[in-house]
Amino acid sequence: MIVRSLRITAIAATAVTFISGAAMARDYISIAGSSTVLPFATIIAEQLGKNPSVKTPVVESGGSSVGKKGVCEGIGTQFIDIGNASSRMKAKELAFCDANGVKVTEIKVGYDGIVVANSKKGTPLVISKAELGMALTAKVPACADGKTNINCTKMVDNPFKKWSDINPELPDLAIRVYGPPTTSGTRASFAEMVNEKGYCKKDKMAKAALKAAGAKAKVCRAMRTDGAFIEAGEQDNLIVQKLQEDPSAYGIFGFSYLDQNSDTLQGAVISGTNPTFDEIASGSYSVSRSLYFYVKHAHVDVVPGMKAYMDEWVKHWGDDGMLSEAGMIPMPTTERAKYKAAMSALPVLTADMLK
Repeated sequence: MIVRSLRITAIAATAVTFISGAAMARDYISIAGSSTVLPFATIIAEQLGKNPSVKTPVVESGGSSVGKKGVCEGIGTQFIDIGNASSRMKAKELAFCDANGVKVTEIKVGYDGIVVANSKKGTPLVISKAELGMALTAKVPACADGKTNINCTKMVDNPFKKWSDINPELPDLAIRVYGPPTTSGTRASFAEMVNEKGYCKKDKMAKAALKAAGAKAKVCRAMRTDGAFIEAGEQDNLIVQKLQEDPSAYGIFGFSYLDQNSDTLQGAVISGTNPTFDEIASGSYSVSRSLYFYVKHAHVDVVPGMKAYMDEWVKHWGDDGMLSEAGMIPMPTTERAKYKAAMSALPVLTADMLK
């Protein structure tokens, strides 16, 4: 038993040495993930880069799922150090971390609103969350279009071609919405808050049809694939460009991109709430979510600048900070204090914490 114990200790020591050596082969922080968090993380990286003793971190996009999966894939220089996300890590994503021997700490950095916007040359959209979900979810009750009162308990492919097909007061335009792909936290949050909770969990016909089919409202998170919803990639700036070129189209992205392009774009009023800094900060805007990054423990004391990077967030995430000016909604002071402390203590994220 003593010999076996010594062998295990030796193996563990060798692994630690290998990990440290591998990580030291890279002298800058590698970050990837959410396109919504991207502009804010880039600001922090650039600020940190002004310190001559620390190399500017490399920040890449790819979507929230890329950030969360990437930080959990393994330990060593070939893996990223920090994963950005605009949707919180799920238990099954954390299980992937555990399977790879990766421990992470969850840091919330602020809030963001998901907006539906279009060109100021186009028709403003004033719509309820239920109507928006009805327009974009892949399946709706057979009688949702009002043309028949039979088979209301059957789910069919979404038949709506125009916004006005859903409500005559909505624009008489073809439903054409550019949005992020399935790897995006913005896409996941929108589908959950709008399609599932805003429409399928509240609409009587949808609830009846789902019950008859023995299905849960989560199936409503599937977006249309018939051209009404168009995946435009992870770069939200590309969606902005599409809208500027086509005044009849709408797009889904984070508030900061609307804020940065407010001279050419306008945000939809959703369920009586406006996509403004004040309404998102107050919690009244109906499509809001939290922003996070996930720090890999094994790299904190090995990759240069990890602690300094976290400290840099604290300098700029206040009400009058640089991040607020860029469109990120600050957390209340109590939350900022909580996550500042987490940056020092680095509590290991567990499945129980995600419940």
